[in-house]
Amino acid sequence: MRYFDRKHECMSADEMKKIQDERLINTVERVYNNVRFYHDRMDEHGLKPSDIKGIQDLHKLPFMTKADLRDYYPFGCFAVPKEKIVRIHASSGTTGKPIVVGVTKNDIKIWADCMARCLAMTGATKHDVIQISYGYGLFTGGLGAHYGSERLGALTIPTSGGNTARQIQLMQDLGSTVLCCTPSYALYLADYIRDNNIPLSNFKLKAGVFGAEPWSESMKEEIEQRLGLKAYDIYGLSEVMGPGVAMSCNHGEGLHVNADHFVPEIINPETGEVLKEGETGELVFTCITKEALPMIRYRTRDLSSLTYGTCECGRTLPKMKKVIGRSDDMLIIRGVNVFPSQVESVLLSMGQVEPHYMLYVDRKGYLDELSIEVEMTSEMFSDKIENISAIERKLQNQIHAVLNINADVRLVAPKSIPRSEGKAKRVIDRRNLFNK
Repeated sequence: MRYFDRKHECMSADEMKKIQDERLINTVERVYNNVRFYHDRMDEHGLKPSDIKGIQDLHKLPFMTKADLRDYYPFGCFAVPKEKIVRIHASSGTTGKPIVVGVTKNDIKIWADCMARCLAMTGATKHDVIQISYGYGLFTGGLGAHYGSERLGALTIPTSGGNTARQIQLMQDLGSTVLCCTPSYALYLADYIRDNNIPLSNFKLKAGVFGAEPWSESMKEEIEQRLGLKAYDIYGLSEVMGPGVAMSCNHGEGLHVNADHFVPEIINPETGEVLKEGETGELVFTCITKEALPMIRYRTRDLSSLTYGTCECGRTLPKMKKVIGRSDDMLIIRGVNVFPSQVESVLLSMGQVEPHYMLYVDRKGYLDELSIEVEMTSEMFSDKIENISAIERKLQNQIHAVLNINADVRLVAPKSIPRSEGKAKRVIDRRNLFNK
């Protein structure tokens, strides 16, 4: 199966604009009349629904942020009565109240269709066995991928996260061909397979659908080599829908955005100005088919860029560049902007360490300092101390050459860095733990 919905995945730019215009106009009118937040915010900007004639007017509308959703917690931003909500999801935020997301029956249908499109981009069909190792529950990952797999007609295994030994057993016994999980859990599974001397020939995996956390091209290559599959990048967030907003294909870089449901923009995160095609900035989405929680110009804080045109795969859906990090997760070390994914890329490009690391940021006096712990390979662990020190210096020099920052790199014993069965935590910023 090359496409799940060829009509909408391969439509012309004019056809896409016509659909987006009609759906945006209807959505703006609906939220203005049914959601106090949008009504008040549009009035503050002197806007009425009749002022929005199509996506060319999208920039006139005010932004929405995660803080706005928290202010209207839990149901204040819903555009339909609670009686029409059939399920609740919630974000996995670590501070404050969670972001509550409601869905209607039609929202779930659209979500399943979008996820089926994404899975089809891997070449998956109804003949595949898809193992869903994202967490189920309030997190959107597991159920989103699950409904997409069933919509595709594939045999679906809802393993959820954790219980790794059973995951591996089922993967072999049931002949899983597509694995869906976070990149960090994919590495966790790969470590288990290696440590238990299970030959890759026992598996039928051909594709992996990985998302929910930033990951570098170097990590992608590492996962592909360790699990013997083709890795695909999936993008989504609970507030917009969950997984299935965008997905990579076999051709070139970037992820195809399902733009007939989610209109993307790239803005300058400081000024809010809409940037041109190909420029890097903050990703913003407008949901034009969601019933329960239609987000208008939602600021994701994810950093990416957009390109338009026809892909080699035949799809005309716009492509967003792989997310390089979040504007609110960016580290500023002595005036230099650094993203964890950039450090990861440098570390893994050396080919002499394991893909497990932690970044620690401290303030000593008035200066910020970055230290990095990265696991050695088991072969290196038994090496001479002077050889280990030489590799540490080599990594430090490479990080300085590529990122223009000084970092203290320390190689640590294999398996000494905690593993994650969900989203990986890579950064501990200790600057905020002390008075400055």
